[in-house]
Amino acid sequence: MVFTQENFQQEVLSAREPVLVDFRASWCGPCRMLDPVIAELGREADGFKVGSVDVDESPELAARYGVMSVPTVAVFQNGTVTASAIGVQSKEALLTLLRK
Repeated sequence: MVFTQENFQQEVLSAREPVLVDFRASWCGPCRMLDPVIAELGREADGFKVGSVDVDESPELAARYGVMSVPTVAVFQNGTVTASAIGVQSKEALLTLLRK
């Protein structure tokens, strides 16, 4: 799922379940390395939601959440960031973030 300025409130901040958000850019090599992991988590999502924000298309969101490097992965729960990590992460590391 792609999160944008237009749908972020509804899809992420108002979500009942935890949401893993991948802040990424199309030109970023490490972001492309993380894409298959994010896609796999999205397909297997049970009890959580997974999506991405293109920081070039939604710079307001990147600025609001202090994203200075991509990829940055953040977990939102009840509208608040509860965990985050910078750089390419393993599937297991991302699942650990979701459990925090």
